[in-house]
Amino acid sequence: MNDVMSGGVHRLWKDILVSMLGVPGMGKRDLQVLDVAGGTGDVAFRIRDQLQRVQFDSGVSAAEVGSGSPLEARIVVCDINKAMLEEGRKRAAKRGGDGAPTLRMDWVAGDASQLPFDDCMFDVYTIAFGIRNVTRIDEALREAHRVLRPGGRFLCLEFSQVTNPLMRALYERYSFEVIPRMGGLIANDRASYQYLVESIRRFPDQETFSQMIRDAGLSCVQYTNLTNGIVAIHSAVKL
Repeated sequence: MNDVMSGGVHRLWKDILVSMLGVPGMGKRDLQVLDVAGGTGDVAFRIRDQLQRVQFDSGVSAAEVGSGSPLEARIVVCDINKAMLEEGRKRAAKRGGDGAPTLRMDWVAGDASQLPFDDCMFDVYTIAFGIRNVTRIDEALREAHRVLRPGGRFLCLEFSQVTNPLMRALYERYSFEVIPRMGGLIANDRASYQYLVESIRRFPDQETFSQMIRDAGLSCVQYTNLTNGIVAIHSAVKL
């Protein structure tokens, strides 16, 4: 359904999110990554692929990858939906079925507003198309700050406010007249897709959300609009 609604562009948006992490330049063999609302692993698998390329290029042996050593990089996928996590585990098992060494991935059930992790545990926090569905966004942002280490990076990909007036009018019409109908026809679930477009309209605009991130204690807040602001990537750092 995501492919149908976005014409497949959601894949490009996620690729851009991961490229903005700058994994090759981090220089940490033990990078700890948390992907919140990561469910089936769309973003986490992209990060894992990039991390594995970096580690192999830097001379880490195949025996070290996934070995559980103190220098091992790790990706934790956290989601409140256990069914989605189970689907992610199945996808991970299939991806590892060729016998090639893979970086460690953990799948943890948890609420973005009350993360089940210690303070200062992660170098990277990502969340893609998830924070919009959190009841208390301010609490989720404070939790992101809490679990990040000093110098850790926060990146959020989310639907936002279209910047071009003409495109905004066309997008509004498409969202409210077309997407719920598509949801009913393709997924037999018009109500969920009606909620989707309404939640997008309610979500704070780029500047307002930037200030919410600052209020949570994160610094160096920036955002990048994609597809004229249909989505935006917000980034920040914990100092």
